[in-house]
Amino acid sequence: MYYRKNKLRTMNETVCEMEWKPATKICFEYLESHYLFFSTMLANKGAPYFRNRFLEYQMEAFKKELRKTDKKHSEVSEEIIVHFVASAYVGVVEWWLTNGMPYPPSVMAEQVGTLFEAIYN
Repeated sequence: MYYRKNKLRTMNETVCEMEWKPATKICFEYLESHYLFFSTMLANKGAPYFRNRFLEYQMEAFKKELRKTDKKHSEVSEEIIVHFVASAYVGVVEWWLTNGMPYPPSVMAEQVGTLFEAIYN
């Protein structure tokens, strides 16, 4: 688990410098290559600790991304935007894994990346 956590952090540092769609593709490819682990830990409701940590990790990452943008979301607080985006992302990942990855990482990246761009740009 420690190795996987460090791998995720390293990957996060790399993808933070990329555009949304290529970055999201790398993330979905990583999830695909570790399908057994993530499908067990996220899709299994018996592992709430892992899901909560994964959500917290995503919230940290999305908060950093939001702070890098010049766009001001004056109508919506940063906390609400970050929680919304992270919860949606984790939910989509859970759905994707639970349903046996019905779309390849490239399609997921295109779809989810488009949503990220709409929110962050």
